[in-house]
Amino acid sequence: MFKKYEELDITNRLICNFRDIGHVIRGTSEGKGSQKRVLIILLESGPVTQTALTEHLDIQPGSASEVLGRLEKLGFIQRTANEADKRTVLISLTKTGILEAQEALRQRKNRHSEMFSALSDEEQRELLGLLEKLCDDWVIRYAEHMQRRKRRL
Repeated sequence: MFKKYEELDITNRLICNFRDIGHVIRGTSEGKGSQKRVLIILLESGPVTQTALTEHLDIQPGSASEVLGRLEKLGFIQRTANEADKRTVLISLTKTGILEAQEALRQRKNRHSEMFSALSDEEQRELLGLLEKLCDDWVIRYAEHMQRRKRRL
């Protein structure tokens, strides 16, 4: 019937592992345009325009507006006129938003540390080198599928 993992060749075993890792990362991460990710970005970047934030998140403007609206209702962000460009509004964290963002960042750091705890520091560096080598090749080889390769938070 179906081949067991142990019966697969090395290439298919690698693909299975990448697929499984992708599922775990998607399931445990904040997501591209999640509230927690937006809070962390604002904490680390300071006030930004909605356009800049939307581009950084790589999401649709309507999705960004929706997330920002929810964060504003919760009292985590505020919008203020941009003195440098009157046509835009700056988005920044409130005091409550800073606390919430700090907690989200703490949780993220713990989660990321935990995810790689099975590897020593040396093994993590080795894995990173191999993955970067593979990604650099794939950017060229599969350009149509990897139009925007960005290393993100």
